Amino acid sequence: MSWRFLRHRNPLRPGSQCSRFLSSVNIQPHNIASALALRPSNDQEDSTIEVFGAVRSIRKQKHCAFLELGDGSTVHSLHAVLNPDQAQGLSHGVSVALQGLWRPAPPGKTQSHELQAREVTIIGTTDSERYPIQKKFQTAEFLRSIPHLRLRLPLQALLARMRSESEFLLARHFRDRGFLRVQPPIVTSSDCEGAGEVFSLATTSRIPGQYDEKAHGGPTFFRKPKFLTVSSQLHLEAYMQEHSKVWAFSPTFRAERSDTSRHVSEFWMVEVEMRTQSLEEIMDVAEDMIKSLVQGLRQSPFLDELVVAKRLKEKPHAEESVEDKESILSRWNMLEEKSWPRITYTQAMQLLQATVSSGESKFVYYPSWGAGLQLEHERYIASKVGLGQPVFVTDYPQTIKPFYMLPSVTDHDDGAAGRRTAACFDLLLPEVCEVVGGSLREHRLEELELSMQTPDSELTLSGLSGGAENEKPAAPVNGGGDLDWYVDLRRFGSVPHGGFGLGFDRLLCYLTGIRNIKDVVPWPRFHGRCDC
Repeated sequence: MSWRFLRHRNPLRPGSQCSRFLSSVNIQPHNIASALALRPSNDQEDSTIEVFGAVRSIRKQKHCAFLELGDGSTVHSLHAVLNPDQAQGLSHGVSVALQGLWRPAPPGKTQSHELQAREVTIIGTTDSERYPIQKKFQTAEFLRSIPHLRLRLPLQALLARMRSESEFLLARHFRDRGFLRVQPPIVTSSDCEGAGEVFSLATTSRIPGQYDEKAHGGPTFFRKPKFLTVSSQLHLEAYMQEHSKVWAFSPTFRAERSDTSRHVSEFWMVEVEMRTQSLEEIMDVAEDMIKSLVQGLRQSPFLDELVVAKRLKEKPHAEESVEDKESILSRWNMLEEKSWPRITYTQAMQLLQATVSSGESKFVYYPSWGAGLQLEHERYIASKVGLGQPVFVTDYPQTIKPFYMLPSVTDHDDGAAGRRTAACFDLLLPEVCEVVGGSLREHRLEELELSMQTPDSELTLSGLSGGAENEKPAAPVNGGGDLDWYVDLRRFGSVPHGGFGLGFDRLLCYLTGIRNIKDVVPWPRFHGRCDC
């Protein structure tokens, strides 16, 4: 039942067990954002409103009390003036309903209007001494340990609204361009990335005699080991065969032990799969998607609220780490500017090696062709090539990429022998670095089967089945392996296609200027921690 109709008196006062219905039909219920937007005309200065929220702060004096109320609809607090009786039982974190007159505030106040409270109703009490969220500086590490309460902070509330709006904008963007949103599974038979860093599933109870526990390494519900998905790509390829252009926004899981500011074990990805023969077209779709998202977010007050929320969160000891509006706005502007630069992996390596030879930069890991780009390399490329813009790096060596990637039409190796490349790309953003990865997929049956059995491939069939990552499979590909269904997609009427995956949480880090992904993900799971 809505609090607009059912009201409870202050439970701290005796004789308050009764409830009553509101008698006035003129009282307008508002969230904090809509209340702060009210600008009554001269003949409506005494309009009565009703708001609900949690006490962010209260300052009690002899003749009155000043209260700040928040509800997540905005980072700004609503200021209310109470008498001493109304302020009884109120403290930080208490949930209340306020009813009163919305009037202009006295000169010098930060808000143009304030609420002159007529009635205060306590909805939910709190033990202020034990309440973990206090109006003082608290470390990010501590707040990560209480994610269920951290959600009440203005910054986290803002991030929740940005996520909600982003999902809407993405859905609208893809719908307008003819993409179908699909729902891929979370439980899978395969590790799409082939890194072996997957979470396997197990039941909490054993069922004696139902399965061969010795053969399968323990009791299994699905007869064979199954995993939490690391990517929806393979299943999106199945959808694409019928629908041509598909996308999904879903959680993914990586059992990485990396305790860095860029890694968590559970995060969300936007993944796209489409019929195409052009890697350039796929990069165009990825670039258009991000630009469209940023343009849509500009239509909401997120940019202004973001700076306010970060200052509220980081006072009083971390003010210097708060980025101003101009810095964040510059990031958004650079995302929307002209087409983003594109270079090949070989060109990137030549640039890195040249800067080492000239003494301009030193890297911990020397850049050599055939090795993956390290974080320090990606940052240098994003800085020097992108000049503040994102940078596409294309055509990586085949040997460091998964089996499903199509070979490049022209190997970008300057004629060097044995340097075959894949038709793929990574999108690098300044600071956060890789945020999108994509490729054309190998759509030819014989070539795919050969690639799946090649020891040099980053991902082989046995790696998907739980064996050694580069161990050559003993059984034929069509012998019932965990990816036999994937081979069927080529066996029965395949078409040229490709796609990409966007790490949504990393993109959100970049858009907000928040340096640690664990402070962007609402329920951070990482090595050693999975609270709530």
